[in-house]
Amino acid sequence: MEMVVDASAVLAVLLREPQREALIGATRSAALLTPASTPWEIGNALVAGWRRKRLTPEQMATAWSSFQAIPLRLVEVDVLRAMRVAVEHGLYAYDAYVLEAALVRRVPLLTLDKGLAQAAQAAGVLMVEV
Repeated sequence: MEMVVDASAVLAVLLREPQREALIGATRSAALLTPASTPWEIGNALVAGWRRKRLTPEQMATAWSSFQAIPLRLVEVDVLRAMRVAVEHGLYAYDAYVLEAALVRRVPLLTLDKGLAQAAQAAGVLMVEV
């Protein structure tokens, strides 16, 4: 089975958040798709963690190495369609890229972002529960 995952789910695994084991279990036998922008979003989040003094440079490097080991298939999205999705559902562009990827491919979405989950449900996208 294929599913789209967003940065919130990936970061929860990388940073060993409480949902980590449930996320790993939910994705164990799935092909994981994510927008091609996700590596940049992950990098930005890791730097933000350092700026907020929540991560050391070593923790950032470890998380990035772990990210690179996750078997994610980066997919392109139509940015104009994603912008329309963003406007329709009141999302930021990065969240709309994720939703657009799930919509176009007609696959479930895994996110920990409540706003994105609500928008996805409103758009008719199946959600992977954790």
